[in-house]
This record gives sequence, structure tokens and C-alpha cells, in this order.
Amino acid sequence: MKKIGNIELTYLSVDDYEELKKAMIASYTTMPNAYWKEHQIQSLIGRFPDGQVVIKVNNQIAGCALSIIVDYDKIDKHHTYSEITGDYTFNTHTPDGDMLYGIDIFIKPEFRGLRLGRRLYDYRKELCERLNLKGVAFGGRIPNYHKYSNEISPKEYIDKVRKNEIHDPVFNFQISNDFHPARILKNYLEGDDASNDYAVLLEWDNIYYDKPVVTTSITKKIVRLGLIQWQMRPYKDLDELLQQAEFFVDAVSGYRSDFALFPEFFNAPLMAENNHLTEGEAIRELASYTSRIVRKFAELAISYNINIITGSMPEITDDKLYNVGYLCKRDGAIEKFEKLHITPNEDNVWGMEGGSKLNTFDTDCGKIGILICYDVEFPELSRLLADEGMDILFVPFLTDTQNGYSRVRNCAQARAIENECYVAIAGSVGNLPKVHNMDIQFAQSMVFTPCDFSFPTNGIKAEATPNTEMILIADVDIDMLRQLNQFGSVKNLKDRRNDLYELKKI
Repeated sequence: MKKIGNIELTYLSVDDYEELKKAMIASYTTMPNAYWKEHQIQSLIGRFPDGQVVIKVNNQIAGCALSIIVDYDKIDKHHTYSEITGDYTFNTHTPDGDMLYGIDIFIKPEFRGLRLGRRLYDYRKELCERLNLKGVAFGGRIPNYHKYSNEISPKEYIDKVRKNEIHDPVFNFQISNDFHPARILKNYLEGDDASNDYAVLLEWDNIYYDKPVVTTSITKKIVRLGLIQWQMRPYKDLDELLQQAEFFVDAVSGYRSDFALFPEFFNAPLMAENNHLTEGEAIRELASYTSRIVRKFAELAISYNINIITGSMPEITDDKLYNVGYLCKRDGAIEKFEKLHITPNEDNVWGMEGGSKLNTFDTDCGKIGILICYDVEFPELSRLLADEGMDILFVPFLTDTQNGYSRVRNCAQARAIENECYVAIAGSVGNLPKVHNMDIQFAQSMVFTPCDFSFPTNGIKAEATPNTEMILIADVDIDMLRQLNQFGSVKNLKDRRNDLYELKKI
């Protein structure tokens, strides 16, 4: 290996052609005459100069990457190399296309082992992100397949390479650079006898891709969360309780929060006036306030320009009692969520029933999920929401003891790790001596993150003081979740064994 003085990645120039030609001949020893003509290089540079780069070591060309942009939806799924290049004219290049297509990439033999190929792939990915393209695609050779073509199919060959049962220097390198196989391409590159004329269509997805839209709406990337750690105290009527709720909405919106999260059953103090009734009768009386509370929160969401998660309240539908909450958006829309798993106490004391709807919600800050208290202790629910694209999971809760709180807290933190999302939990503190079945409350509201290098080591973004009425404000970066999904130390969502198990809604 030659002594390395300096390494430079730069745009390809027509003046580089003669040296480029020699480098290609040295690199493709199994494919005679496998080099581009000068007019072809001129055409590529003229059409798309940013897509043509070389890497130089000691001012000598050590490798090269050539690319075009295509409209991917209009490309035949089983295209050939000749078709994708327009019979080597590159008239298939579409400046307003949506996918970067790799035409060629190589490293000269004497410079291999220096990870120079990775630099070229990284440049393509960075270019893709800069131009807001869907991703990178190319037909990858499988040069060792000819040794096994009489015994196994190309698909079987790829499976064995991925399992390290067979070594293929080209394909191994490509998948190690985060490219995933999409399909087998037959008769892709004429004259590629080593690959038996087969290739693998490899793709890399740009996690930052924003599909162009004709609307003026913008999805925020830095989202500010406002958690309300609510003090349980007596209120003389609904108006006084709503006055306190508005105080907190005003407080968190004053910090320009995007969300206000209230706890589960934050309106329970209103049951005091019905303490002479049985617990089941009292909670049904409390349900009579729900529609008025939701209307008020909807007004507050608009007037304070904030998305409000109302915590939860009892609601009667077809004479059945449910634990529900509402997402009141700042654009005026209102959506409902339900507690699916009720606790033994809710069942035995209040006669509640579990809901049946589970879904994510689209907001101006991306997709969110909401699970009420006990529901966060069932990992299947948040995994289904993650599969729908959830970035932030909100958990309004109510716990009376510290061990009950610990169940919610620890499960919520696990959900953040396993689903690569943020999780915000908010609960109530204090006591209600004049309300049956609502004696004391324990809470510490928190915001959890995955545990990786870009996040807090302990996975805690922010935490409130335990058992103290207060608000908690925290910023979360949605783009960091995209980076985690693609480049994290571990990849909990990608590494699931879907060949062994699957999770789906009924």
C-alpha cells in the first residue's frame, strides 16, 4: 500500500479523463474495456456536475463515483443498466426527479482497505439530503455468484451472504454502508459474467426527505412540551377548576410550548359534591362535566395557540362508562383517545369498561400517540403506534402510591427505548380527603428519550420535582430520532425479527 500524504474528495473534471480511464481499467480487471468514453464523462459533468466526484490520494485519482437523478416511480422495476442510463447517453437524468441513482463507483486496487469507498457513499448520502431526494439506488454487482450459480438462486445467494455463510466483497461492502436489497435484477449489466448477469437493486432511504407539498403548513422539528403536574385540591365548582386549568395553559403557552399535557382524572375534585353517593354513582355524575370541559379546552387551544391533551375524564356512551381524553389542536380540530386497559380498581369500584380505538394523531409537530396510565404498561400498544410513525408518546397518569408510579415510570422509559421515540408523562399530586377512592396521589412528571450518544445517558430529558405542583418545559428534537433510526448504536425498530414474529391490529 502506498504511503498516504493527503486525501481529497473533489468534483470530477474533464481534465481528469485520461487518469480516470487508467484508474477504471485497473479497477475492472475482470471486465475488459470497462471504461467510460470521454464524451460520456463530458455529458455526465454537463448534466449533473454535483453528482460526479473523485477521491484523490497524493493528488492521484484513487476512486470515483458517478450519479444521475431519476424520477423513481417512472423507472421500470426490472430495468437494465442500459435502460437506466438511456443507452449510456444519460438522457434519463431528470433534474426535478426524486432519487439519486448510482451509475458507477470504484476504488483502485492499491487504495483499497482505506475506507475510501465509504467516503464516496457518504458523499452520495449527503448530496441526497442536500437536494431533498428520497434516497440513493443502484444496481449492485454480486461478483462471486458465478461460483455458486449452478447450486443456488440469486436470492439464496444474497441470503447466505447476509448471514456470512458466503463472502462477496462488493455486496458485503454495500450492505455494511446501510444499503438494503430491494429486488433481483436479471440481465442487468451485459458482460458481467462474474455476477452471471445478475445484480441486486440496492436502496438507501433519506430519513430527512420532505415530500414537496402545495400547502403552506410546516411540521416543526424542535417541539416544546409543557407538562402540568396538577395539584389535587377542592374546587367549589367547574368554573373554578377551569380557571385553574386556564392558568396552567397560559403559563406553558407563555413559554411558547407546542403541547400542554394534563394528567389522568385531573377533574376528580369535582366529585366532592357527590361524596354522599356510591363511588360508581359519583363518577357517573362527574362524567356530566366532560363535554363542557372539552369545549373549554378547545377554546383555550385556539386562543393560546397550543395543542392541549386534556388528560382523561369519565364519559358515558350507550350507558357504558369509559375513561377517555381529547386532543384539542390549535387549528380547532378535536380528536378523541380512549383508555384500553382499565385497572382492577376502575372495574370493581367504578364499573368502567375498556375502550377499543388505538391510533396515532397527526399534528403540526408530527405524529403523536397518547396512552392513558395503565395502557403504557402494555408494550404492544406503543409498538403499534411506532409502526404508524409516532415520534412522541404522551402518557397522562394517576397513581396513588410510589410503587404504582414506578410501574408507569419504568414502563414509559422502556417505551422510549424500544420504540425510538420521546415519552412525556404527567400526573397529579396532593390529596382529596373528601372524595372516596381518591385519597392521595404520587407523581413526578418526566420526559424520556432513547438511550444513545445524542441523548442523555440516563434517558431522562427533563424531570419535575416529585409531589410538587408545577409545570415542566422541555424541548425535543425530532430529527435526532431519524438519526437514531439510521445510525444508532442499536436499532430496536429495524432489528426486529419479523421472520419469527409480527404484531398487528385486529
